[in-house]
Amino acid sequence: MAENNPPAMREENHSGPDDEPDGRGDAIGKAPADSSSYRPDGLNNNPLVRPVAQWGAMPFHRQAFAAIDLGTNNCRLLIARPQGDNFVVIDAFSRVVRLGEGLAQAGRLSDEAMDRALGALSICADKLRRRNVYLARSVATEACRRAANGERFIERVQRETGIMLDIISAKEEARLAVLGCHLLLEQGEGPAMIFDIGGGSTEMVLVESVRGEVPRIHDWQSVPWGVVSLTETCGDEPDDDAGRAARYARMRQLVRDSLAPFTVRVWDRLENERKRAVPLRLLGTSGTVTTLASVHLELPQYDRRAVDGLIVPAESMRGIAARLSGMSPEVRRTQACIGRERSDLVVAGCAILETILDIWPADRLGVADRGIREGILRSLMAAGGAAEKSRAALRKARREGGLA
Repeated sequence: MAENNPPAMREENHSGPDDEPDGRGDAIGKAPADSSSYRPDGLNNNPLVRPVAQWGAMPFHRQAFAAIDLGTNNCRLLIARPQGDNFVVIDAFSRVVRLGEGLAQAGRLSDEAMDRALGALSICADKLRRRNVYLARSVATEACRRAANGERFIERVQRETGIMLDIISAKEEARLAVLGCHLLLEQGEGPAMIFDIGGGSTEMVLVESVRGEVPRIHDWQSVPWGVVSLTETCGDEPDDDAGRAARYARMRQLVRDSLAPFTVRVWDRLENERKRAVPLRLLGTSGTVTTLASVHLELPQYDRRAVDGLIVPAESMRGIAARLSGMSPEVRRTQACIGRERSDLVVAGCAILETILDIWPADRLGVADRGIREGILRSLMAAGGAAEKSRAALRKARREGGLA
């Protein structure tokens, strides 16, 4: 059972007919001794990071900041205000747009996929205006990095919505994901692995965490296998059990081969931790891990408050992955928290997750329903807070010096 803990980051007035549920809540607390699932303790110098509203009308803690993450599969928005070292969410939006649909075969974004993404981004633009957002950063990831017409699509988005998307590198994507979810890492010594299974790529980041600080990145790897790209590369699901098993094995082999250089690089560090008998720590941020965690909890429908910050036995996640990958598409669609929208993509996510568990064989897996957007917000608020302190110091110096 999951342990309920007071949130460090709360939600304020976020709903709407176009929104998917996206509540917020940091997990703080220690695991009960007999619990198998529990919650742990828990600016880029870029012209595309830009003011939306005029500064000065409100104090810093009342200003709204926004982050948009346009991925291969989803378009997500988060709007928040600072609250101490954390923030309070005042609006959010998430929609499956499948921007990368067909990209693996065609090498470019389709007209239909771009239209879906533009529809979602138009809603985001409207929310930015209505919330009087001061500072926003909007990023695009693997689909736009890989597509031959990615830059042209970015220009169209700016022309039609006013949103300036920044196609970020895989390294920046990994950094933002760590910044957004590292608070959910289990406390402990030695290195930890944080991973993000996306629609078009997967990032693995080896970090060293120090209590109260953002983890230091030791090594990282991005591979072009996400739930969309891996699914499309391996083709339609066969009708028979043997065919599905063979397809799943191929998925795992593709991911394993791509991650082989990273596996070699982290092997020595992994062996050192085994000799010291230090428990390995692993934290995943993606729709795959949150979906499988929901299945582990036997939730009738997805509940972010129950999932974000959960710690799940790795073997339980492996067992769920094996069951889902062996189901027919028809049966998988009937499963709670899977449904029609995720049923075809979750198999690829399971293959990626199992391969990661092979590489970093932790006994437990931390689950984070947060990542790039939260990392962007923390960066923006840190920059905004530093600027506000500088302005306050200047005003004080002027008053004490008798300057106008």
